[in-house]
Amino acid sequence: MASAATELDVDGVKVRLTSPDKVYFPKPGYTKRDVVDYYLAVADPMVRLLRDRPVHLQRFPDGIDGEEIYQKRVPAKHPDYLQTCTVTFPSGRTADALKVTHPSAIAWAAQMGTITLHPWQVRCPDTEHPDELRIDLDPQPGTDFSDARAIAVDVLKPVLDELGIVGYPKTSGGRGVHVFVRIKPDWDFIAVRRAGIALAREVERRAPDAVTTSWWKEERGKRMFIDYNQNARDRTFASAYSVRRTAIATVSMPLTWQELASADPDDYTIATVPDLIATRDDPWADIDAIAHTIEPLLEMVRADEEERGLGDMPYPPSYPKMPGEPPRVQPSKKVAANWDEDGNPVGD
Repeated sequence: MASAATELDVDGVKVRLTSPDKVYFPKPGYTKRDVVDYYLAVADPMVRLLRDRPVHLQRFPDGIDGEEIYQKRVPAKHPDYLQTCTVTFPSGRTADALKVTHPSAIAWAAQMGTITLHPWQVRCPDTEHPDELRIDLDPQPGTDFSDARAIAVDVLKPVLDELGIVGYPKTSGGRGVHVFVRIKPDWDFIAVRRAGIALAREVERRAPDAVTTSWWKEERGKRMFIDYNQNARDRTFASAYSVRRTAIATVSMPLTWQELASADPDDYTIATVPDLIATRDDPWADIDAIAHTIEPLLEMVRADEEERGLGDMPYPPSYPKMPGEPPRVQPSKKVAANWDEDGNPVGD
């Protein structure tokens, strides 16, 4: 028999919770109510980081072993306490995405079976100009979290320090590391993505045997991939404090650089994080204190183009062809005679 629905008071807003006893994480036995309670425990820092951001929802209404629903639109019929904001996808279509302004929005998302919240790198209403640059250290086969951690601490951070840029690291909740940089919302997605490519290439130059920016898996080898396309329009990261679809319900955990140097991502779960944040200072408390210019990175873009002959890099396959983008074809399958110098198929 399904457990009875209940009503939660979330900072003065009534949020209906159905099937609270449904098991979402079979191995530890965590229920829907456990997930909701976790999100309520971390709601204050989450709202601060997500405030006014459009957010997509990675939902598992029947638990992590059930169907996955990646939801970009808020249903037309939704509680009055929710707010939305309009985003434009690479296709040109638009949608009203969830806009987080209050803990009740996070509680509602959890009630809908959301395990992970995926925010855009913009704030409403200006959804055309990112205020975050995001660095994704994505382990490839043969590498793991310890490699991502070492590259972040020993290679990426010194580059950021030289540029005068403050980065804020977190575990991905899996095997990777994410680093966020607050930037001035003065540039569009194309410029911010190119800035991210320039930064990634500099990290790759300093550790070429350990880091790759190659979009093509056949070229990566056993190296850490810096996924520069995470700065493209409609590419989202798991938010800080989001739960992940792992057997033990790990969390994407904000850390200091010192903490990251010895971190184990499995230490941060929905069972451990609430007590941790209650007993330590917030390592991301000052993330909004400085909004950086990306001009130093754009200067690196120009140097890559003019001195090294390095232009743009491929977008994900679902995106329209972008000006100056190289061919979206695996190097092993590319026949040079079939492509012009602008990366367009000959005859198109």
